[in-house]
Amino acid sequence: MIIPKRRHELLHLAEIDSTQSFLRRHPELGSCAVVADAQTEGRGRQGNTWISAPGAGLWLSVAQPSPDLPPGIVLQRAMAKVAECLQDCGVELGLKWPNDLVAYKNGRLVKVGGIIGEKAGDRLILGLGVNLNRAPSLEGRAIPAASLAELGAIVPDSLDLARSILAAWQNLSAGFSLAFLWPTGGTPIQWERGQGVAMGWEADGRLKVTTASGIERLSAAEIQGLSQSAP
Repeated sequence: MIIPKRRHELLHLAEIDSTQSFLRRHPELGSCAVVADAQTEGRGRQGNTWISAPGAGLWLSVAQPSPDLPPGIVLQRAMAKVAECLQDCGVELGLKWPNDLVAYKNGRLVKVGGIIGEKAGDRLILGLGVNLNRAPSLEGRAIPAASLAELGAIVPDSLDLARSILAAWQNLSAGFSLAFLWPTGGTPIQWERGQGVAMGWEADGRLKVTTASGIERLSAAEIQGLSQSAP
């Protein structure tokens, strides 16, 4: 794996409550990244807990200047860069709207990684979790979790992967091209408060859907439990 030159300092911790919380507590670090072998209070999107067992995956947060992009696009492009850094792992990786890293296992969509973004002053703190060697067993999730190892992937060293991602995240202004996006146009979908048919991903990061009430454009903040419904 080629590791381009980077500008962030990377702090490596054995255990922390949350890499995201650590960077929020230390604004004096400026543009900085922290990776932990384990988290005791890992955080996911919309307040969910992110299980971060020792040696199971990559737990990384990065503080950097906020790019001049819609928030939804920032997270989509950041996760697309992660997929690009893993393109030689031997498994096709794509994005599940709005920004989850996913793959297919026995024909079923599974979640390999998640990302969150938080503004802290003039900084954007990106928090990433990728299941490398093990995935937690989580009940009631529309899209179950999976690890790269159980998908038969070539699992990279977590620190090497972190450094590659840091370099890739230096420029989030470019678009992305991935193996697949889910859902694509024509996919019947449902979520916690509605259902419809996906029409496509909008340029600002929203998902365009047609419902019984007409055409809607959904933001990430409006959606929980997005999954495929019966046609």
